[in-house]
Amino acid sequence: MRSRVLLVFGGDSSEHEISCLTAGGVLRALDRERFDATCVGIAKGGRWVAVDEATVRSYAIVDGSLPTVDASLPDAVLIRTTSGADVARVDGEALVDRTPVDVAFALLHGPFGEDGTIQGLFEMMGVRYVGAGVLSSAVCQDKGAMKQQFAVQGLPTGPYVILTDADWRADADGCLSRIGELEPPWFVKPARGGSSMGITRVTAHDDLPGAIAEARKYDPQVIVEQGITGAREIECAVLGSLDGPPVASLPGEIDVHTESRFYDFATKYLPDQPVSLVIPAELPDDVIQRVRDLAVRAFVELGCEGLARVDTFVFPNGDVILNELNTMPGFTSTSMYPKLWEAAGVAYTQLVTRLLDLALARPVGLR
Repeated sequence: MRSRVLLVFGGDSSEHEISCLTAGGVLRALDRERFDATCVGIAKGGRWVAVDEATVRSYAIVDGSLPTVDASLPDAVLIRTTSGADVARVDGEALVDRTPVDVAFALLHGPFGEDGTIQGLFEMMGVRYVGAGVLSSAVCQDKGAMKQQFAVQGLPTGPYVILTDADWRADADGCLSRIGELEPPWFVKPARGGSSMGITRVTAHDDLPGAIAEARKYDPQVIVEQGITGAREIECAVLGSLDGPPVASLPGEIDVHTESRFYDFATKYLPDQPVSLVIPAELPDDVIQRVRDLAVRAFVELGCEGLARVDTFVFPNGDVILNELNTMPGFTSTSMYPKLWEAAGVAYTQLVTRLLDLALARPVGLR
């Protein structure tokens, strides 16, 4: 008997379109001998709507335009039952096409999807789901909280300053003074954002207010990180296991062929960009193992489940520190996370199946 997978995508965040691309890729890769799919899109503004499979399979970049969830589609609702939850489409005053949910795969990036909110909903509904739980999702989405947790667990990371909304409104000069204690360049980021949206690289102190204003368009809370110079950005994929500890892929490196070498939204997702993925990264064997060990340790210490992409900095002397951990990384077929596993012999469909199997094996309730 095939399991029914609820795919949830879109979302009310700046990464809405990327989530749609991910949904299209996952649906096309779903093993139809084992799984059936029900598709629910979250339109910009937050409405849940029922989306047919043909529409989701068609999601792609067309002439540079990214797909979005059509807010005019019929509403969709999740209903708690005695054994879990059903999903249904709203037709006037009636609920139709009511279908039980065996497992949910929230293909959502950023706030209101990757940050523990929808994970909490699934917990309350008694629905098993792919990926990290409520606390881990919330901590890892908030870059400041994540780095604080790195410190608590004795995990190495770079210097940073957190600017809360209250901090900035009450004492902007004091905030700028705190940033000035870090060495430039500075990376000014929305604390709970992703996909490089709202991020600015700053080298002059006078440019900080403008960069902070840009980041605050996406999140009232901002993190400013000291730029790590002389190091390479190396990424590693971690995958949970049904019968043992999580495992790490060989690390990869993103090579951006521009003067700034900034891996922005366009180079991440749009076609024909000056960027290449080097898998595995060209590093000595002992450094590769150090990256993998640190990635697994971060995954475990921050309570992750299922999957995560761990981003690190590797210095010429072989030292490795953490940049961040992403609990729902880019998951299109061309994204770094699936590509790292593809290089290890785990094809995209196999990867999706393994994540669903991990989710189906997890208990409901507190654990």
